[in-house]
Formats: sequence, C-alpha cells, structure tokens
Amino acid sequence: MNNNFGIVIRQARKEKGFSQRELAKRLQLDFTYLSKLENNRAEYAPKEDVIRAIARNLDLDEEELIFLAGRLPHQEESTLKEHYKQMPTLFRRMRENPDFAKRIFQEAERQE
Repeated sequence: MNNNFGIVIRQARKEKGFSQRELAKRLQLDFTYLSKLENNRAEYAPKEDVIRAIARNLDLDEEELIFLAGRLPHQEESTLKEHYKQMPTLFRRMRENPDFAKRIFQEAERQE
C-alpha cells in the first residue's frame, strides 16, 4: 500500500471505476471535498466514520486507512491514554533509531 492517503484512495477509486462524483454520492460527501482528500489539500483528516466508509466502498483495510490518514482508531485511544507519558519517548526512539522501530514493527506483525 502506498503511504499517501490521497493517492491510495484515488488509485482504489479508479480501480473500482468510480468517478469522484459517483464515489462522493455513495459516501454522501461533496465531490469537492473528496477531491481535496485525494489531492491532500483538505485542511484536516476526515472523521473516522468517513474513512471507514471510503475503505468499505473501495475494499481497503479500514484500520490501515485510518492510520494512513493520520488518525487513531477510537478503540486504540484508551491504550494511548493509559500510556501517554511513555508515548513521546517511544516515538522519539523509533524516529532516532530505525533498527529499534523495525524490531517493534516486526514483533507486532509476528504476534498477529
């Protein structure tokens, strides 16, 4: 999966054969807003329910798309709040030490 929210949804929309207007109508969104999302020009990430609707209509993984949009799924908020003091350190270590980040992600994948 590409790591750009707009590109991912644009490519998936085109693969499904939808125009922006068709998909926007299915999502009950203004097509200009969908265009902004696809071109990464929206002022903020869409709400989780909009992202989930996009994912369902385009056969994309909902959780992955939520993270890609820069959002945190609601069910993950409690974990984040429970460990909020450690999060800055974790993200800083991952940013500064790519090998550490790689091990964290490999372990996460292994346990799924």
